[in-house]
Amino acid sequence: MEKKIATNKVLWIFAIGQLGWSILAGIISNWLVFFYQPTAEEIAHGQTAWIPQGTFIGLTAIGLITAFGRIFDAVTDPLIAGKSDRLRHRLGRRIPFMRFAALPFGIVTVLIFISPVAEAQNPVNVIALFVFAMLFYLCMTCYCTPYNALIPELGRTQNTRINLSTFISVTYFFGTAVAYLVPNIAAFFMTGLTPDEAVQWYGGKEAMVSRVGETLSGQILSGDFTVYSNYADAYRITVGILAAVAVICMFIPAFLIDENEYADTTPTETPAFKSLAATFRNKDFRLFVCSDILYWIGLTLFQTGLSFYITVLMGLEASWTFPLFAVMTAMSLVCYAPVNILAKKLGKKKLISFAFMFFAVTFLVTAFAGIIPIPGIAYGIIVAVLASIPMAILGILPQAVVADISEADKIETGESRQGMFYAARTFAFKLGQSLAMLIFTSVALINAEVPMGEAGYGLGYRLTAIIATVLCLLGGFVFFRYNERGVIGRITAANDDEKPEDKNA
Repeated sequence: MEKKIATNKVLWIFAIGQLGWSILAGIISNWLVFFYQPTAEEIAHGQTAWIPQGTFIGLTAIGLITAFGRIFDAVTDPLIAGKSDRLRHRLGRRIPFMRFAALPFGIVTVLIFISPVAEAQNPVNVIALFVFAMLFYLCMTCYCTPYNALIPELGRTQNTRINLSTFISVTYFFGTAVAYLVPNIAAFFMTGLTPDEAVQWYGGKEAMVSRVGETLSGQILSGDFTVYSNYADAYRITVGILAAVAVICMFIPAFLIDENEYADTTPTETPAFKSLAATFRNKDFRLFVCSDILYWIGLTLFQTGLSFYITVLMGLEASWTFPLFAVMTAMSLVCYAPVNILAKKLGKKKLISFAFMFFAVTFLVTAFAGIIPIPGIAYGIIVAVLASIPMAILGILPQAVVADISEADKIETGESRQGMFYAARTFAFKLGQSLAMLIFTSVALINAEVPMGEAGYGLGYRLTAIIATVLCLLGGFVFFRYNERGVIGRITAANDDEKPEDKNA
């Protein structure tokens, strides 16, 4: 039976699912460490350090948990992709996973922020956090891997593929933005204490001074600093509300889209890791993944170093980080429509190669921030505007390229392994992100002992931006070898063969 071409309405319904899971992912990536490794100010506000705050061979408990979670996430991607590709179900190969995973995904996100023992730095809370974090990454994989595998199935033409990549980029942005609002929403549920109530809440003035120090204690007693009796609970309520919204969003495509109408639901017979190996035998995909890894290492270096570039190299306050990020994101959204139009006219390869080079220029400008005597805020705005253009291109088009490659591979091999292509990509770039963290934390220590204002101050951070520049240039050169014409040609030829009447039209 001939499959339908998805309309823009269907594509937007599908994109709402990305709005949902990006809210949950954003909550964890932005606020997990903030919640479990609170600053002195947050503790003074009323937060409790629920897990041990010390280090083991220089690593914190929350750092170890998040690092292991990333590794666990990368390993489960191909496993779930293989199960999805081989699934036989009346609803298709992807929708059953999405329906099954959405609610647990939301529930476990809330559970991550709930410590079973109401006692500071209790080891039991570490165990609970570890278990819930692993379940979170498992649920995210069970929803997102099959979800991504539907992208080439719903975007079966070049126009629908680019449109869909644009739509899910927009919903991803809004989902991430909603996740940034967690502290703003939590503030509505917080109950502030008077100075006298705060002293009693801490168990006396001496206990308060011992816990938060003389300076913050003085601010609390003067009424200049507010202590909240339900600080952690306000965050938990907020996460619960946002998780409920996210689950509803994730259910929308899972229940409103009939996979059988749009997608090839024929299961593959290849086992997961054999399918993964077959996926990497695709030359076009190997080139893409190689360039993608270089991009993600460079981008992660930039994102990790952004606050340091702003404070150390540009000489601005840390509070400028969010406004400059907002400028960069807003400008990127403005570029979405032109990118969508140009990709259809010029092709994806040219734009992506251009984006790599443009990002390299952005990183290089960042590396020289503070050397040329112009105001730091000028540097910040220049970098934000420059970065917005490649962010728009690379936020939309790589997903469409994977869809092209997986569709062409299906035509050549006769096996429908879209899930594995997306899982292989995420597996590779997560390893790239891990490598970037090792590079950044090591290189940033160079000249770390040099005082502010002295020659060589901030050299380590400049070097991370230069490394990101080189990696993006290499990524662009690698991607330039991608044979887009051959991939699109195979898809077009197959479509023409399926519709011979079109040739005589």
